[in-house]
Amino acid sequence: MAEEIVSAALTLKDIAREAGVSLATVDRVLHNRPGVRPDTVRRVRQAIERNAFQPHVAAAELARGRARRLAFVMPSGPNPFMQQIEAYLGEMSAWLSARRLKVEMIATDVFDPSVLAASLEALSGDYDGVAVVALDHPGVRAAIDDLVDTGTKVVTLVSDVPSSRRHHYVGIDNIAAGRTAGALVGRLAGQKSGKVAIVAGSQGLRDHAERIFGFTQVMASEFPELSLLPVLEGRDEDDRSEQLLTRLFGRHADIVGLYNVGAGTQGVAKALSEAGRDKVVFVGHDVTALTRRLLLQGVMDAAISQNPGHEARAAVRVLLALARGEPILREQEKIRIDIVMRDNLP
Repeated sequence: MAEEIVSAALTLKDIAREAGVSLATVDRVLHNRPGVRPDTVRRVRQAIERNAFQPHVAAAELARGRARRLAFVMPSGPNPFMQQIEAYLGEMSAWLSARRLKVEMIATDVFDPSVLAASLEALSGDYDGVAVVALDHPGVRAAIDDLVDTGTKVVTLVSDVPSSRRHHYVGIDNIAAGRTAGALVGRLAGQKSGKVAIVAGSQGLRDHAERIFGFTQVMASEFPELSLLPVLEGRDEDDRSEQLLTRLFGRHADIVGLYNVGAGTQGVAKALSEAGRDKVVFVGHDVTALTRRLLLQGVMDAAISQNPGHEARAAVRVLLALARGEPILREQEKIRIDIVMRDNLP
């Protein structure tokens, strides 16, 4: 079921009511007309800033006669990074309202191509724009293309489906992120030889597949003394990731490094702890309340971070520009990556 996270568009009357002044006073402040006391000007401008209100933008959108509807198709389940994106969208409510945008969150199983494709197909004709965390699968590509054919603007978020006719991708360079993880694991392992474990949500997710590709490139070329074990697929679930790793640790006593490509981080950390593998180099992704704690405790050595607030804002801005017919540049809204360790936690 879709969850709407924004309210009706703000008006000048709303700003006047919040500032405790008349509509005429707000109009005089907006147009820098004389006759308004400095304290009143300050209150009105604070109300405008607090609500991210842009009257000229609002007026243009109101003239359209209806609000634009955007859908964010997100993974179901407790993925902390995806929850951060949803939280930032909620914080944008005033900005969205001023532009007469309504955003609805649609949770689905993005690891099951038939379920994800059906979720996308159900949106046909109902939304002006769709942002989707997508599995790279023929059925999903076809569903994206069908949405585009109906006039819906489609943006892939976090994980791309480049062979589809989606309009834009908002996310990091995942191959570069994987290469960074490889360099970190190899260097932090020092001169040790041994095996390296890899846990992904699914290799069908383009972001996970690209991270693994970048990781294996660096490990093979720069750290030949470290051998990679077959990739485990934990579907970003804590319990599943823990069980898979626990069995792996039971079979291999010489694991010296671990790369967690997606979520399921709590399960990964629990498996490490219960196996007594506190010396294993552990690199993962994203700064959340959980990864912050693991970094501080020394359980996790490094997190490759991307900004969920930037991704949420970028996806909306790109969809709005596409809906307005404004050009989108290849590098627009590019998301950067950062290396976060215990000593530089933000």
